[in-house]
Amino acid sequence: MWPKGRTPSRSGVGVRFPLAAAVTAMLAVALSASLVAACTVAPNPQPAPTTATTTTRTKSGPGGLDLAALPVGSSEHALTVGGLIRMYRVYRPAQTLTPPPVVVMLHGGLGTARATEQAYGWDALADREGFLVVYPDAVGLAWNVGNGCCGIAPATGVDDVDFIAKVMADIGKDLPYDKTRVYATGMSTGGMMAYRLACDTTLFAAVAPVAATLVGDCTNPAPLSVMHVHGTADTTVPYAGVSDPAAPLPTAAPGSPTPTRPPAGLAAFEGRTIPDLMTFWRNVDRCGGTISHSDGPVTVETAQCAVGRTVSLVLLEGGGHEWPGVRHTGPLDASPAPTALGKSTISGGPESATGLPTTTGTPTGTGTPAATGTAYSATPAIWEFFAAHVK
Repeated sequence: MWPKGRTPSRSGVGVRFPLAAAVTAMLAVALSASLVAACTVAPNPQPAPTTATTTTRTKSGPGGLDLAALPVGSSEHALTVGGLIRMYRVYRPAQTLTPPPVVVMLHGGLGTARATEQAYGWDALADREGFLVVYPDAVGLAWNVGNGCCGIAPATGVDDVDFIAKVMADIGKDLPYDKTRVYATGMSTGGMMAYRLACDTTLFAAVAPVAATLVGDCTNPAPLSVMHVHGTADTTVPYAGVSDPAAPLPTAAPGSPTPTRPPAGLAAFEGRTIPDLMTFWRNVDRCGGTISHSDGPVTVETAQCAVGRTVSLVLLEGGGHEWPGVRHTGPLDASPAPTALGKSTISGGPESATGLPTTTGTPTGTGTPAATGTAYSATPAIWEFFAAHVK
């Protein structure tokens, strides 16, 4: 149930993916400040932990009141894990299934739990379907996903797997949830963190990373269902990868934008190509052959596996580094602005000449679809996948 050997190390399998030097520079400043804040700011003063496994629970609600049970609506919570005060948010609908399933939504690099809760539409879906949504906050705005990625978290040995495990235990003390129906999803490095949780814990029935890959080792993971969402024109985490800075760029799908090389000075990390990643999980889950279905720019490739599990790839032709259904307004994989939901687009808008997302946004439901626009929306599609799978 608890995390197994979790210290990520370099994997001999994988390719290099480009990440902007801007991320490194921004993280160096923003992450350092956030780490200090994470160590010193909490709803109530906390004593220093005596061991790395000490957990101090502090809950804050309206007016700063201590709450004995998980309140209805959004609430913010604090844990002391590994000597750091860690924050997470929970959304509890007024009416839930009994016991409720749980979706853990992991923000992207430079994102936050609060912005992610406001932007991706999970709370409204939880109201309709009766599940809990958990939004953890990374240290310094980035997760320790393996292989030294990304930012201050791996540099300082932050154990995000242990943090998420303790979050789930903390929630269970206030509100028993269905441990056979716990799921994880996330955008970009948040999706990479979802894969890290799949590799290093047995907590989850299914994961659904978006615009991500698996970074670092994944030795003998527990079988679970996997849904992966990716755009063919993603130049931040390319579908086919870039083996080295001098290598030819991946060939664009027909009608898709020509991939562009990121500007000089970009950092790189190693991870699996998406085809290799899907093969890996199909082997883990002992799947049969794949069935492919296309609807406009969306192709879904599905494999049925042992014990009712499924491994599914959703490929969006021309899609960039984005969460389908949400217009991107922030840097790289940061959370979109709260007003950026787009019901008829796959988000992101046009990309800049560097292949990185622009900072333009569109108010909810009023935008003109991007050139690669489609009605596909990842949030409800991911929940539909989750709802069909149990441990």
